[in-house]
Amino acid sequence: MKRLPITLLVLLTGCASYTAKPLDPGGQQTALEARRLDAPQVRQFVERSLGHELAPWPPKAWDLDALTLAAYSFHPDLDRAQAQQLVAEAAIVTAGARPNPTAGVSFQRNMDAPAGQSPWTNGLGLDIPIETAGKRDYRIDQARYLAQAAKLREAEAVWQVRSRVRASLLAAYPTEALVRRQRDLQEGIARMLERRFAAGFASQPELTQARLTLDRSILALRENQKQGAENLARLAAAVGVPAAALQGVEISYDTFEQLPPVSALPPAEVRRAALLSRPDVLAALADYEASQSALQLEIARQYPDVALGPGYVWDAGQVKWSLGLSLVLPLLNRNEGPIAEAKARREQAAAAFLAVQAKAIAEVDEALAGYGHAVQMVETAEALLRGQQKTERAVAAAFRAGESDRLAWLSAQYETATAELARVNALSQAQQTLGRLEDALRRPIGPHALAVTADQVISSKPRPYEEQP
Repeated sequence: MKRLPITLLVLLTGCASYTAKPLDPGGQQTALEARRLDAPQVRQFVERSLGHELAPWPPKAWDLDALTLAAYSFHPDLDRAQAQQLVAEAAIVTAGARPNPTAGVSFQRNMDAPAGQSPWTNGLGLDIPIETAGKRDYRIDQARYLAQAAKLREAEAVWQVRSRVRASLLAAYPTEALVRRQRDLQEGIARMLERRFAAGFASQPELTQARLTLDRSILALRENQKQGAENLARLAAAVGVPAAALQGVEISYDTFEQLPPVSALPPAEVRRAALLSRPDVLAALADYEASQSALQLEIARQYPDVALGPGYVWDAGQVKWSLGLSLVLPLLNRNEGPIAEAKARREQAAAAFLAVQAKAIAEVDEALAGYGHAVQMVETAEALLRGQQKTERAVAAAFRAGESDRLAWLSAQYETATAELARVNALSQAQQTLGRLEDALRRPIGPHALAVTADQVISSKPRPYEEQP
């Protein structure tokens, strides 16, 4: 009995200890507001992801690839997905843990013990639980499938970060110069019509129409400036930095200047393979496999576990050994309720997988159906722009030759600016369709796609501190 405290002390020394890690909201806010694209940790992360050093740093212009890598370093969605993955990995350890035995001691005193005989009876008993029917293996399988699903969702989070950066960068495509040019040209047109009206060479309806068009141009410029500021703020949020971090930073939009032709899109077999390898599809499949393991576990729980109870008793100088056996008798229920729930959850997981897969196929079909027409719209807008530029050159030549007036030249310039803006809008719509196709396939399309995989991004991010037992 003297060894019992020593044994307990040895067991307790192997226990984990709690370390408080309070959050400091004010400090975190300060750290978030201090984030900059050219921070040293961003460069370290990018170099780890790419596998080579960067020179020069920071880049002269931040394009889609550079902003995407910065978002991989900063965005909290990846940190949250990584934390969920760590939880799922820890659940595997929990699932594989075996139940601990239970020890107990007993003391009895016989008040009628004969003289000269010890009245005390001391006992030591153990209760050793033994799981049956492979329950532990089913728990481990379920936890492993859930960990696999969490890892795939981490890869899905990587893509979603890239998708939001691309969409936000496209939305921030600068058009203020074109809208401002429209306004300036319309101001010139309105002033010229005012002079003509004063001289009796223009009608009141012509002047009114010019002034209304000018008012719309002024409002359009204000709206464009408002949208531009909001889009830059959304771009900063997509990267994971404050809006101030983009001030004074040169941003490149060259990625959106070219569209891959329809013939350059992935063929049908590649699209099918991409659909089968989408992280969200594979995660839903892993969820289904986990539900199957959960059903196997509930079925196995029909069979009771066994508890062995060896014991030692010192009774009035006599040593007595005993061995007990106990189990739960499945008389009132055979785990029918949990089994029915597990079957229903498996059907639910199957339906969820089918929904994800059907959504992926629909996204690809929709994007493919619209992309060809979007490219044709861009080609039409470019043809119209070329025709209008040719017309403007002809009007300019006529004006210099004295065969046309300044109003016709200003009107031609205004129409050219309108055609340029229409071409930019058509290109933006086509790039949006291309972005939807990339999202559907979960892969970039084009010759200048960023050659960094989700696994490289995940492995390059530092893992948070884990308390060790």
